[in-house]
Amino acid sequence: MTGRFDGKVAIVTGAASGIGRATAARLASEGARVVLIDLSAEALEAAMPRGDHLALPCDVSDEASVAAAVETIRNRMGRIDVVCNNAGILCSHAPITDVDMTQWQRVIGVNLVGPSLFLKYAGRAMIEQGEGGAFVNTASVAGIRSGAGGNIYSASKAGVINLTQTAACDLGQHRIRVNAVCPGLIETGMTRPVFDYARGAGKEGKLGSRCELRRYGRPEEIAAAIAFLASDDASFITGQALPVDGGNTASLNLPGMKV
Repeated sequence: MTGRFDGKVAIVTGAASGIGRATAARLASEGARVVLIDLSAEALEAAMPRGDHLALPCDVSDEASVAAAVETIRNRMGRIDVVCNNAGILCSHAPITDVDMTQWQRVIGVNLVGPSLFLKYAGRAMIEQGEGGAFVNTASVAGIRSGAGGNIYSASKAGVINLTQTAACDLGQHRIRVNAVCPGLIETGMTRPVFDYARGAGKEGKLGSRCELRRYGRPEEIAAAIAFLASDDASFITGQALPVDGGNTASLNLPGMKV
């Protein structure tokens, strides 16, 4: 690999599986010392790449937990250069009239409050370092258009896109860039029920069929986009939400329109 992250420390939340795990592996392969963050210490250990990295259990929705994690990272790793806010959870597709408010608060807490807390505390650390930095938030095509997720999930990811834009305005003067990726249908542990249902119903061939590339994506493809946005190759890009969705958001894309 290119060594784009030699000498840099990168935090990846939701790093125990899926896109987060692929991102941690990608950044490590390009020279970063990676801090893998997730709820389960056991799952984090299984996801650890080889090298000088750190596994750190943390509830991203809890402010005290995030503040303590950032302080630990600064003490153990010496600096923070990149933060990939990837931790996220799904929810039911219940109509808005049947939304469970406990579920609403949990999804918003992980998907939206989590990134805002790392922007707050890791952003402060980057400002104190005075050397710039980069955040990449994982949003979703569900935050761009309806039909890709339930009410709560979609609202949380739309919030991530807006948070990305406003935080980019706040932090740009400190040479800290903030961008987002918006994955389409990707096979991960979080989306496994969708894939299991399709395969069980003999509809595996339809997975990703509404994308212009006529397929679903892999976590490694999202990790590649995240690595680009986090790197100096994207040094003049901030406040943007990049769909990585096989062309899903490029067309009207109504059911039955593609064959």
